[in-house]
Amino acid sequence: MKKFIILTESIDFIERNLCEPITRKDISNHCYVALSTLEKLFRYALGTSIKSYISRRRMTQAAKDIANESSSITDIAMKYQYSSIEVFSRAFKRVWNVKPSEFTEKWRFTGIFPKINYEFKEGDDLYMARKRVDMSEAYDYFREHKGSYVLCFDIQNLIAVNDISKKAGDLAILETASRIEKSADDSMLLMRIGGDEFALITGLYDYEAVKDLSEKVMSKNGETINFDGEDLPLSLWCGITKIPESLRYNEFFTDMHEAISVSKQ
Repeated sequence: MKKFIILTESIDFIERNLCEPITRKDISNHCYVALSTLEKLFRYALGTSIKSYISRRRMTQAAKDIANESSSITDIAMKYQYSSIEVFSRAFKRVWNVKPSEFTEKWRFTGIFPKINYEFKEGDDLYMARKRVDMSEAYDYFREHKGSYVLCFDIQNLIAVNDISKKAGDLAILETASRIEKSADDSMLLMRIGGDEFALITGLYDYEAVKDLSEKVMSKNGETINFDGEDLPLSLWCGITKIPESLRYNEFFTDMHEAISVSKQ
């Protein structure tokens, strides 16, 4: 339980300070734990280093700022504690595979690395604790589209791709988001709801139209991504659920994951 508290407190501290010049030592000091212990917790529970987690969260928030055209790219770089536009651009491209100046030409989706919330029960292993992404920003959208259909996607065999390289896994995640977004209308909302899981809030109430949309995305199954000269096939599972009329976050989150489970049967 103590490790769980340390992990959640460190994640919350990072979220509160994404626009501040925090160091890994600042985080460990805040949590009253050795830096080496905290680093091990992140690698075990999240599969990434503290530095990488901070960078990915900052680049996710930076993408939202770029999409909203709220500031210049230079100001956004400074906001997220990058000393130069060149350093920021390199960090941004590592996450999004495009330069900041090219982002809006390719993407509407911005939630590539959402904040993680944990649910932990006494006796659970830290790695097995239920991870839930923070979907609070989209609550108004959900409320406006109660009863509409949601397409829930899961990447097939992502573990095997990650075994080749974590960068290959990140490329598979980007390609998945791209395939879904290219098939979706501008009014639809794409969210990442897990490590290899996505949800497309369609706003549609016609089952046949939703099924056609699903088949459009799934028609790309088996097409490859290229990583270091190697072609890797990428396929998805897809399930269908609805935004419940009595909108409760936990139930909705569970419904989406159950839809994915059913699609694998």
